[in-house]
Amino acid sequence: MSGPLGGGELARLRALPLADYAPRPVLSGPVTEVERPWTECVDVHNHLGRWLSGDGGWMVPDVAELLAVMDGCGVRCVVNLDGRVGRDLEENLERYDQAHPGRFLTFAQLDWGRLREPDGTDLLVADLRRAAAAGARGLKVWKDLGLTVTDGGGALVRPDDPRLAPVFAEAGALGLPVLIHTADPLAFFEPPDAANERLEEILANPDWSFAAPHHPSARTLLGALESLVAAQPDTVFIGAHAGCAEDLGWVGSLLERYPNFHIDIAGRMAELGRRPRAARALIRRFPERVLFGTDAFPVHAADYRLYYRFLESGDECFPYAPGERVPPQGRWDVSALELPEEVLGGLYHGNAARLLGL
Repeated sequence: MSGPLGGGELARLRALPLADYAPRPVLSGPVTEVERPWTECVDVHNHLGRWLSGDGGWMVPDVAELLAVMDGCGVRCVVNLDGRVGRDLEENLERYDQAHPGRFLTFAQLDWGRLREPDGTDLLVADLRRAAAAGARGLKVWKDLGLTVTDGGGALVRPDDPRLAPVFAEAGALGLPVLIHTADPLAFFEPPDAANERLEEILANPDWSFAAPHHPSARTLLGALESLVAAQPDTVFIGAHAGCAEDLGWVGSLLERYPNFHIDIAGRMAELGRRPRAARALIRRFPERVLFGTDAFPVHAADYRLYYRFLESGDECFPYAPGERVPPQGRWDVSALELPEEVLGGLYHGNAARLLGL
């Protein structure tokens, strides 16, 4: 008598493509519902503009709906990183900051291609001053600085390029925090082969692979980040995505050595949640230097509540992307951090309020 895996069924399953494998966990455990954060929060890392929408439209079609989500989830304020410069910045400020005072803060982004022009450094400083005068509350630096931005000679421009030093110094003088995204997950810099733990994510987004020889290494980019932070002690830096690195020991060393360096936790629940003890220890060690953010866009109430569960509960082994057939960043689950109240106040609100002048 043959069993359920007899004959051709066994052969079919042995040849099952990875893309079709979507196991259902059978482990059971507590499910803690956290509707609102321990205290009102500031989401310091989100995208509300048109830059990443794909079709040129606003990432948030209905601002009133977003405000309703924020009110229902205890979100006092959202930082919009999509201000850009010029008219784009003005339109973001008009739509969010000016129309809803206190609920949104828009950061500018500079066009680093200015370095290809004569007096490029001066032009960038002038752009930053105009952005601050218009109402920008910070400067967002994306990962293209170091990976793809080139100067007039075709050379890659790193964040610690001496020509950019006056720009970052001016940000400090203007009181503008610099939220900087440097490099990317280490797997993106490794060969996209059968051993790469994020292969499915890379296959879905081929331009996220930086393993080609013409790209700098992750170590080189992170070294440039440290060099920049060290050279600009009067400028506040917020390292996006848990300090731009999975190596929490390295992130901790930067927080230890450079009091002007801070981190947000946006978009890194998957990474922090598979090292919950190390992540919890890092946040408890530097409670005034870690900021709440989601990088979930367009954001929904479920996104906020999942983060609250992750930060406040003691739940173990739950999906960081519930509803997704295959987890987008890697095939693993996460465990919550169960942070104490004395840490949550700063993480959710106090640290952002201090740095952003709320």
